[in-house]
Amino acid sequence: MLRDNCLMVIKLYQNTMETESLAIQISDLRVDYEDFTAVKELNLSVGKGEIFGLVGPNGAGKTSTFKVLATLMEPTYGEVSIGGIDILENPSQARKIFGYMQDLAPVPTDLKVWEFLDLFARAYGLDKHAAKRRVDECLEIVNLSDKRTVYCKALSRGMTQRVVLAKSLLHMPQVLLLDEPASGMDTLSRVSLRNTLKALSSKGVTVLISSHILTELSSICTQVGIINEGQILDFGKPSDVVGRLGKSDSSRVIKVLLLKESLPLIEYLNDQALVANVETSEASIQFQFLGSLVQQVELLKSLMLKDFPIHSFEEVEVNIENVVLNLSKPVVSNGGQNSK
Repeated sequence: MLRDNCLMVIKLYQNTMETESLAIQISDLRVDYEDFTAVKELNLSVGKGEIFGLVGPNGAGKTSTFKVLATLMEPTYGEVSIGGIDILENPSQARKIFGYMQDLAPVPTDLKVWEFLDLFARAYGLDKHAAKRRVDECLEIVNLSDKRTVYCKALSRGMTQRVVLAKSLLHMPQVLLLDEPASGMDTLSRVSLRNTLKALSSKGVTVLISSHILTELSSICTQVGIINEGQILDFGKPSDVVGRLGKSDSSRVIKVLLLKESLPLIEYLNDQALVANVETSEASIQFQFLGSLVQQVELLKSLMLKDFPIHSFEEVEVNIENVVLNLSKPVVSNGGQNSK
């Protein structure tokens, strides 16, 4: 029922948006690999200037969607346009207006940073002087001007990712497709990436980004979409999506703080029909409770009466990361045991 309602919201959103205001439009996209379906009738619209985060567990269909958008593979069927251009009919024209950064993109180790970028700038048709100017501009955008003459092999993983981002910006794309751009980045590189994307968005560039660093995604994205098993479950403002998928009277995350470790408490919780996904640490236990508020109170009462070493309870605020993690966990049966 929730997914049907979300799909209705998606269709309504697509119908009410003017085509001219859309940077990316995907309709009924399907991607099959022989007998496996990676993307199932996916529908998505991204407005111009948005930073849209596509989030979901591994195998959800994110990379397959990005490969289609980047014209690296043809879908089984569906319609896809970028900047109003049908990428299946006019892939060459579409490539002029989008930049694509794949996960862990290779970089030649025997070239200096400026040489690597100059190679692509010249491929885009820039002359010698224009190429040098644009290379310098892009290095400044990603905060790597001081690494211009360094060999690529001497760069850290995070710096390499930022150089690849600079390469993706050389032709001044209207749309950026970033598949796991923060992979391998250290904290400083992630901060730099976040600031870069915000600055580009403020200038009208549309960003579609996939990442497992979910808490950071929710802090920079104007919109997020939750994808699982090749289908969009919901999308919208991060807070709204969390509100629809992550908060429910019948599903909450409870954290129990302990005076000491307690194996009997863990065993007791695992035996409860309304308790799922029990996780433990040295001084706490966290679990999902699937019952009503009244039933939650009764459970907490029973824990106290059994004299477990508990000193407090708290309800954990659900965020985008919690939502995605729960998608990748097994469903719990009425008997309280995890099913396959």
